Amino acid sequence: MTSTTLSPTPTPTAAPAGASRRRGPAAARARRKRVLHWIAVHSVAIAVALLFILPFVFVFLTSVMSDSQAMSGDLWPDSWHWDNYKTVFQTDGFLDWWKNSLLYAGLGTLFTVCSAIPVAYALAKFRFRGRRTAMMLVISTMMLPPQVIVIPMYLVWAQQFHLSGTLWPLIIPMAFGDAYSIFLLRQFLLTIPKEYIESAKVDGCGELRTLLKIIVPMAKPGIAAIALFQFFYCWNDYFGPQIYAAQNPASWTLSYGLESFKSAHSVNWNLTMAATLLVMAPVCIVFFFAQKAFVEGVTLTGVKG
Repeated sequence: MTSTTLSPTPTPTAAPAGASRRRGPAAARARRKRVLHWIAVHSVAIAVALLFILPFVFVFLTSVMSDSQAMSGDLWPDSWHWDNYKTVFQTDGFLDWWKNSLLYAGLGTLFTVCSAIPVAYALAKFRFRGRRTAMMLVISTMMLPPQVIVIPMYLVWAQQFHLSGTLWPLIIPMAFGDAYSIFLLRQFLLTIPKEYIESAKVDGCGELRTLLKIIVPMAKPGIAAIALFQFFYCWNDYFGPQIYAAQNPASWTLSYGLESFKSAHSVNWNLTMAATLLVMAPVCIVFFFAQKAFVEGVTLTGVKG
């Protein structure tokens, strides 16, 4: 009988101590290289981000300073005066300005979206004589400055409808369409394949049902984009309320009332900055939560011409 001998299992040899010491500096250099590469690639973005963020930081820090420290050259508050915001809210008319801004921006956005959807759908998906002419008329109205028609429009609303001193001359026209919203949404609807509409019609859907059940759900990014554009426009509008509501303080919006607040508190820069931050806050919050749909809608709008 033959006997087999097992070869001994080789034992792992320990790495030389010098190799681990060499690996440490090499790994550190690689990490530094990656960090420097990241900074080099994103340096422009970081600079632009700071350019936009620092003014908001300055406004916020000034808004919680004392009256004597504001605009004194100090960049950091000695003590945090959160009661400045309470003082702003207790200013006569400030809450009314908030309500008027919400009314103007909310109804204006709702009317614009509801009026732009069917018009944009017709211009994008219907085939009828004069479609290109209608589209050119919509685009041409975008080139007309509002200052050109402000006097005749004011005379109509003030003398014929007796609505001067209110915001209704600014809200009601939005129920009849906005050229920029129609154009933007029409461009987005061109990206939706016509096969979806044809399939809906084969299943027995009419035009209205096709629009509500098929087109609107697929066009949510585009609708969100025009809604945000219109909300921002109405919230920040200064020219319109100045023309129609200047003589009635009860109808002032935040954008117009802030000018009056600044005149009354010209030396109280902490209160002025607090009021400014309160005016900007809703727009920033809305954009923060809806930026994904907003960017997607704006991006997809330019896919087709």
